[in-house]
This record gives sequence, structure tokens and C-alpha cells, in this order.
Amino acid sequence: MIFPSISVRAPLNPVSPLILKPPPKPSSFRPVRCSNHQQNPDTIDKSVKLSTHLINPIIVAIEVVNKKNNEKSRGDEERRRGCFSQMGSQQMLGLCGFGYGVQGFRCFPWLALNFHMANNLRLDPSMIQVVQNIGNLPMVAKPLFGILSDAFYIGGAHRVPYIFVGGLLQILSWGALSLIPAAGQALASLMLCVLLSNLGASITEVAQDALVAEYGQKHRRTGLQTYAFMALAGGGILGNLFGGCLLQKMQPNTMFRAFVILLLAQVAVCMITKEDSLGLPQPADQNLVKKSIFEGVREQCSNLMITISEDSISHPLAWAVASIAMVPILSAPIFCYQTQCLCLDPSTIGMSRVVSQLMLLSATVLYNQFWKRIPMRKLIGTVQLLYASSLLLDLVLVRQINLSLGIPNEVFALCFSGFAETIAQFKLLPFSVLFASLCPSGCEGSLTSFLASAFCLSSILSGVFGAGLASLIGITSGDYSSLPVGILIQFLAALVPLWWIHLVPMVEPAAEKEKKKGMSKRSRRNRRIGRVALESFSAYRREREFE
Repeated sequence: MIFPSISVRAPLNPVSPLILKPPPKPSSFRPVRCSNHQQNPDTIDKSVKLSTHLINPIIVAIEVVNKKNNEKSRGDEERRRGCFSQMGSQQMLGLCGFGYGVQGFRCFPWLALNFHMANNLRLDPSMIQVVQNIGNLPMVAKPLFGILSDAFYIGGAHRVPYIFVGGLLQILSWGALSLIPAAGQALASLMLCVLLSNLGASITEVAQDALVAEYGQKHRRTGLQTYAFMALAGGGILGNLFGGCLLQKMQPNTMFRAFVILLLAQVAVCMITKEDSLGLPQPADQNLVKKSIFEGVREQCSNLMITISEDSISHPLAWAVASIAMVPILSAPIFCYQTQCLCLDPSTIGMSRVVSQLMLLSATVLYNQFWKRIPMRKLIGTVQLLYASSLLLDLVLVRQINLSLGIPNEVFALCFSGFAETIAQFKLLPFSVLFASLCPSGCEGSLTSFLASAFCLSSILSGVFGAGLASLIGITSGDYSSLPVGILIQFLAALVPLWWIHLVPMVEPAAEKEKKKGMSKRSRRNRRIGRVALESFSAYRREREFE
């Protein structure tokens, strides 16, 4: 209704004599009579008769005073929140920066594990790739962890406790490999430890991604995904650098133990960080009591299905998943070819990963500064074409074309061995920024975990297809003659997604979303009702003035 919107603090009929202007005094000795005193109406001077045109100053004065009071209280509240937000921002940067750095440093024990499987266990390249991809199966369950983190609070928090739990699971897995020698000798126990490690890593990554998305939307900070990529790349640089240098001097068990110490530090950081200090919304006590876990999970599943059914999310997601899954990856055969045929040192391979992580870090900085202004479809199409071309660099190394150009194998592998992997990782950054800007409030963990699970599942399919292709064309630990054929198949498969590049949006709808966010349905309705009420009130005033 319209009538309740009329201010009751300034009624239309002026009854209070304290706020009305007194009538003009014809004589200085004439007493001033209040309008509410009982007197003969014939004795009242017509010049003193009250009129509705005096309402306007009353309303304006009261509204201005209330507006000033509201602005003052709002300013005090914003100053208090500013101090609190600055403290929470520092804790957020420290927590996520260190957390993503530790996750990027996971390449340190994995580099030792790959050399252990290739040199100590003497596994075939296809078997090594199968172990790597089967070990990534817990990553597919990320949507479940995301839904749980959105719906189920642990001690009044739903992000930091999950990071803590994920760190403990990783400590158990890598601790068993470092302290129990038999755990790394049998393939079954090794697979169990790998699965447990990736389970903890998946829980940690889900909680961190959701924390970054929720904090960014809460405090209107859109560059946190880029900061997370930088921290991840920085951890990868340090992990590959130390891994390549220490692998020749240390046993794999010692490297596993060093990574456990780093995980203990991450768990300690989680223990001293309170989630309420980050300024995130806390659940109401009645909601914690009334809503069961099943109801919360069902509600989050419903919200997730509604979110991913939007064309703005489903179309680019389908393209990204298909562009990863349909390219058969031959990472394990190429790794074994470099170590067994070319006899490259572990330090060279480790430094090649360092160079690739440095390129990823540089590309992330360039994207944050310049490339994010490029239309997304044009950027992704260029990156995909560059990725397909970079796969041919392995063919140059296998065919020894670099030697005819005067470039040694060590130098070529150091500079270009991880170039394709760098581009593949960078391709996910624009999609991460896009989906984070489209993520609705309360669904951060569910959506980010679903996206990470979709990307991981596509990577697993790509690895499985690569292992099948290696077995089909006859690539073994002693015969790499068919490896050039597999690289050419990779190149052709990477060009196919360019045919449906139209599924990727031209521009990121972040700015459009901000406009729509400022003009939601409720806001538009309230604005429309307020405009109708104001027009009705103005018309009512004009009618009273003409009476």
C-alpha cells in the first residue's frame, strides 16, 4: 500500500505549536495565542490562519536532520568496520597466500614420487600415468566437499576448519610414506597414500577457493583470484627449484618428511586464525538448531543446479571442460623419454618446471594488468591456438631438431619443456575470474568446488586417453619410436575446440552483474513503490493547497 510510506513523524494536519511559525504580530503588546487554545474562531485573524503550505518546511527539516544523523552513524560504523576490515584483510592475505603457496609446493614431493616410481619401482610410462590419474579421483568429489562447507558449520565456521582437516589428511599420507618404508614399495599401499593425500588436498582447495570467492564478494575485491594464482605459482617455483636441487642429494623419504613439516605449519596457521575476524557472515543460532545437515545439503544441491543451469555459466564451462578432456596428454611418456633416453638430470627437469612456473607467474601479472581488458573469447581463442602450437615443442625435442639448430637438449628442455603445461594452467585463470564474478552469495563453496571437480575430471579423462593412446601406438619404457605420432595427434585434438569457441562470452559480465546487483528485483520494486508514493504524496499536497 502507498499510505504507510507517508511519514508519520510529520503529519499533514499541523497540531504541534512548537514547530509552527507564529503569526505576525500587529502590535508588540498583543499576546500570542497558540493554535490549540480554545478561543472564538471569529476572533482569529485571517492572516494567522494555518495553511498546508507550511508542511513542506516541517518535512524537509525533519528529513534533513534524520538524514544527517543517519549519515553520521553510518560514517562511524564504516570507520569501525574499516579498522576491522583492514585487520581481517591482512589475515586473509596471509592465510590464503600461505595456503595456496603450500598447495603449489606439492610439486616438491610429487617430483620425488615420480622419480621413485620410474627409477626404483621400474614402472612403465603408461602405468605411471594411470597411477597419477587414479590418484586424482578424490578431486572429482569436490562438489560434495563444497556443499558440506556451505551447509555444515564446524564451531561456527565453515571455511578454516575444512582447511585444517585437509591439512591433517595430507600429513597422514605423506607422513606414512616418509616414516614407513614398506608403504612406498608396494603399489597398493602407495596408491592408498596417494589417494589420501589428494583427498586432503581437494578438501583444502575447495575451502580456500570458496573463502576467496566469498571474501571477494563480501568486501568487493575482484583481484583475489589473481593473487591466489600468484601464490600458487610462487609455491610451484620454490617446490620445483628445491626438488630439482635436492633430489640428487636426498632420498624421496626425506623430501616427503620435509613437506610434512610445511603442512604442520599450515595447520598451525589455521589454528590461530579465527574465521569471524575475516568479516564473513556468521550463521544464526536458530538456523544451526532448526536446519539439519540433510536439509542444508539438499538446499545447496538445489541452488547449485539452478546456478550451473544458467547459460552464462554452463556454456563457457562446457567449452573449458571439453577443451581439456579431448586432448590426450602424454606427460608420463615424455617424462620417461627425457630421463631414460636423453638422460637428463633431475635438476634440469626441476629447473624446467621452475621456468614454467615463472612464466605462469608472469602471465598472471600481465593478465591482471593488461590482458583482462581483452575480450574473453579473443583471449581464450589465442591461448588455445598457442597451446596447440606449444605441443609441437616436444616433437622438436624427440626428433632432435634442436641439435641441428645448435641448441643442446638440456637448454631446450629447460626453456620449453613445460611451456605447454604453463599455457594449459593459465587458460583456467579467465574462467576462474568469470565464474567467481557470477557466483551467487551463499553458493561459493558449491560452485567453485563443482568447477574444480569438472576441470579435474576433464584432466583425468585426458590422462586416461593419453595412457590408452600410448598403449595403442606401442609406447613402452624401451621403445619410443611412436612418440612423434602421439604428439601430432595431441596437436590436432587441441585445435578441435576452436570450432565452438562461440560458447565463450565476448566479455566478462562482471560490470553488468554489478549494475544488476545494484538494481535487483527487490531494489527495483522498492524504487518503483517509493516513486509512486512520492508522486501520490505530491499530488495530495497540491490538492490540499488548492482547497
